[in-house]
Amino acid sequence: MQHGAAIHHGGDLATARRLHPDAPSPWIDLSTGINPVPYPVGEISADAWTRLPGRDAVDRLIAAARIAYGAGPETAVVAAPGTQALIQRLPDLLPGPRVRVLGFTYQEHESVWRLAGRRVERVAEASALAGADVAVIVNPNNPDGRLIAPAALAEIAHGIAAAGGTLVVDEAFMDVIRPAPGAFPAGLLPLRPPGTLVLRSFGKAYGLAGLRLGFALGDGALVARLGAALGPWAVPGPALEIGARALADRAWLEVATARLEADAARLDRLLVGAGFEIIGGTPLFRLARHADAAGLHHRLAIAGILTRAFAEPTWLRFGLPGTAPAWSRLAAALGG
Repeated sequence: MQHGAAIHHGGDLATARRLHPDAPSPWIDLSTGINPVPYPVGEISADAWTRLPGRDAVDRLIAAARIAYGAGPETAVVAAPGTQALIQRLPDLLPGPRVRVLGFTYQEHESVWRLAGRRVERVAEASALAGADVAVIVNPNNPDGRLIAPAALAEIAHGIAAAGGTLVVDEAFMDVIRPAPGAFPAGLLPLRPPGTLVLRSFGKAYGLAGLRLGFALGDGALVARLGAALGPWAVPGPALEIGARALADRAWLEVATARLEADAARLDRLLVGAGFEIIGGTPLFRLARHADAAGLHHRLAIAGILTRAFAEPTWLRFGLPGTAPAWSRLAAALGG
């Protein structure tokens, strides 16, 4: 990627509509890894809309996040208007010229460090992260779903911390990953390795990406500096209220995860039947390979279905259809 080059993300329906004006509506956006059946937010208090967010609302959200993510009292937590807002601020807070990113992965991680003038190296193996001032792992990975077990991650974190570095673990899709039997919740936080910053996204699993809510958890001093960089009232009142309510609703997440797992398996079968090879993914998205991926991306767009293409010409990433008509339209477009 060129220094300062624009990054293409999923969810750009405006561009898709402009390029394919004759495509049927409504469009089906499968280009993002967002739960297509969102959390039912319910009623929002008038104060959430009309007053500046109070400390009590922030505290309720942080308390719910601690329980949901398995963070003990010794772990500092800060809420932000989405994890991207946190990623953008990390180069100002973490020193050192050598940044290594376990990739290919979510490209904003490389981009923000390059724009800050750091020397960024993309590595293919976690062992190659050793010696970095800042190391970045997306777990589970986007787009292929590669998952590193918490114990292995903790070992990596200890090695990086021992050399004076910081490990950033982006767990944006971890909410829908079931933990090992007897362990709850999933993710790195229950092991609390030193020198590690964990990022968690709210909107993906709960289908509320427009709410813009995310968290950073880890060392008290670093998390406090992140909070100061975000400034006061960083998270709006409605997001504080909805986030606290949803994170405490573990029963909803359990049912949603089971449904997403079943739908991901259904999508795999549909894609394999259309000649794709499944590379990987999570319950929220599937990465598939096809010799004519570019042609199929175009064919699906003509049918009003947006998928995520990559520089790798044989790859397409598919999110999950959220309704019976969406499933039918996808099946018809792939079969045509």
